[in-house]
Amino acid sequence: MGRNAALPAGYERFRVSAGHTPDDTGCGLLHVDMDAFFAAVELRTRPELVDRPVIVAGAGPRSVVTSANYPAREYGVRAAMPVAVARRLCPHGVFLPPTPGLYGEVSKGVMAIFRELTPLVEPLSLDEAFLDVSGALRRLGETPAGIAALIRRRVRAEHGITCSVGVASVKFVAKLASGMAKPDGVLVVPAGQTLEFLHPLPISALWGVGRKTEESLRRLGLATVADIAVAPLPRLRKAVGNASAEHLHALAHGRDERGVVVGSPEKSLGAEHTFDTDQREPRVLERELLRLAERVAASLRRRGLRGRTVSIKVRFADFRTITRSRTLPSATDVARVIHATAVVLLTEAAAGADVRLLGVRVEGLTGEAEPEQLTFDQPAPRWRDAEVAADVARSKFGAAAVRPASLLGGNPDPSRGNPEPGETLGQETATAQLKPPAPRTTGRF
Repeated sequence: MGRNAALPAGYERFRVSAGHTPDDTGCGLLHVDMDAFFAAVELRTRPELVDRPVIVAGAGPRSVVTSANYPAREYGVRAAMPVAVARRLCPHGVFLPPTPGLYGEVSKGVMAIFRELTPLVEPLSLDEAFLDVSGALRRLGETPAGIAALIRRRVRAEHGITCSVGVASVKFVAKLASGMAKPDGVLVVPAGQTLEFLHPLPISALWGVGRKTEESLRRLGLATVADIAVAPLPRLRKAVGNASAEHLHALAHGRDERGVVVGSPEKSLGAEHTFDTDQREPRVLERELLRLAERVAASLRRRGLRGRTVSIKVRFADFRTITRSRTLPSATDVARVIHATAVVLLTEAAAGADVRLLGVRVEGLTGEAEPEQLTFDQPAPRWRDAEVAADVARSKFGAAAVRPASLLGGNPDPSRGNPEPGETLGQETATAQLKPPAPRTTGRF
């Protein structure tokens, strides 16, 4: 079962309707999921397209679908599908380019609504989050289903998009329920009917059951969640290993001890780019690494983070993918340092090879700045000062206001392949070069 699972036969009794709300006593966990988020955000300013199949995707030949509205999904179009396949399935669909920065802005507004209702919010991505509303019921004078309805009303009124909500007593059941509630609905799984809800579902409904695990379980004749629940643990362990067997057995009995995690620290930040045509020219690859390092460093500084380990991801023309990493002497948020390390890693791992995708990631994140070693010798250029100044200029005058000189003069991969949501597209002409400020000196030591 995928993220947006159709409502199985006989499950209407769990859906909230005008005259029917299942018993939500003890169901303090909500999973809220925006409906076709990126497409819905784009359609706010294009109401004439609402009933037509709309697909949000980049323009490059290797681009993939970012989002598809529900009319487009009727033709089999799905997120992450190659655009060429989407065009074959839905030749009369309307293809819209992603709007940089817009989705993050809307996401922040939606998450702010959640946090007004309860401080216990765990975002999973831009368009979905878990909420624990158990402690907010008395303050708001609402039931869990009532809070779900309030969320849907406010998201629609304030942001012009719809969302679906799953209400349950455990996290993974709430997430299943939100998928079945789509589009624009609420599904409540009463605490006392959790097993009644779970057991008829296919084994793929359980978290942790991917294609290979499903194949292993089906070889044992296990097809439904109920089959997992009654299977002897030794038999499950033999099929999928000890840890997975214990995990799936607990879920099949409706047990999920995880609570909503607030402010879970980010472990890494990264960016990647797929080239429209395979690249092996070092100059092109190094420029793309610089572009990615700039994005990652800016994200780190916005969050007040630094990282100790720089890693790269390389996908070759034959789709073989490797990662390489190096730990730095001290944590950094400086693009120049990240880029220099990434270039060394790329040279060591992939010199002369045809490259399809490049990625840069910084790991080992910390919010604490490490002390800087001072010297009486000629000081090195203060690149971080320059990059912080560039951040300020970009925030006032746009993303293209300041960029490194080596990124001037056009883009060797003009369509930019598959931009991540929020990536700056289009304008590539800089209005200023990035130069380190002159070292500051004083007359006293």
